[in-house]
Formats: sequence, C-alpha cells, structure tokens
Amino acid sequence: MSHEQQYRAEPSAPTVRLDHTVVHAVDRRLSAEFLAVILGLGVGAPLGPFLPVELGNGVTLDYYEKRDEPIQPQHYAFLVPDERFDLMLSRLEAVGVTYYADPSHTEPGRINRLFGGRGAYFDDPNGHNMEIMTRPYARP
Repeated sequence: MSHEQQYRAEPSAPTVRLDHTVVHAVDRRLSAEFLAVILGLGVGAPLGPFLPVELGNGVTLDYYEKRDEPIQPQHYAFLVPDERFDLMLSRLEAVGVTYYADPSHTEPGRINRLFGGRGAYFDDPNGHNMEIMTRPYARP
C-alpha cells in the first residue's frame, strides 16, 4: 500500500466529528465564564474536573485547571453569525480586552475581512489566542 493510499479517507467510513477538547486554565470558572460571556453562550455543570462550554455544533470546550505548570497558549477559532459579531466586539471592549485584526496582535482595535467576512483575535485570561470569524477559511 502506498503512503497516499494509506492516509486517504475511506468512502464508506462513518463521519468523524470532534466531540470535545480540553482547554487548560489557571482558573477554570473564570476562563469558561469569560469565553461564554464574549460568545453569548452558557457554562455547563462541572463534570469531574472539567467545566464545559458547549458550542452550537455539539462540541464542548472542557476547561481544566492546571496550576502546577505554565499554561501553553493554544489557538481556538469560532465561526460566529455575522449579526452577532459586533456584539461580541462590544463585549470585549466592555471587559477591557483588546481585539486585533491579525493573529500576531499587531493591529489593535481593528478587524480583518478575510474570505468576504469579518474576523478578530483576542487573548483569553490564560493567553490562549481566540479568534472570531464570520466566514470559514477557504480550503482547497
């Protein structure tokens, strides 16, 4: 079997979906509530050591406290309705969080217009680079 054949999706394979991912935080409640407020979502009941924020497509971000070592920042991108984008920017401004047009955070207070939509980046309380965008990235 060639390398290409080995990694090609099987036509009859069942759909694979992301169910959840763990987001490390110094304070799981603070971090989960921060994101929930910005995105207009709710925080679920704790499940063991995890505090979930459920996204609209059934995926949960499970916040987990990690206090014994530094948090390694990750990137999380959220496809949001265009009609709620301005409200999310207003919420960021209300809590004193700067948003940026670019992932390197060199264009403060600005948005981007990639792929015909609007987008912005901001840090959560743990330094995770969050992104809100109204159009998905074009894929080949």
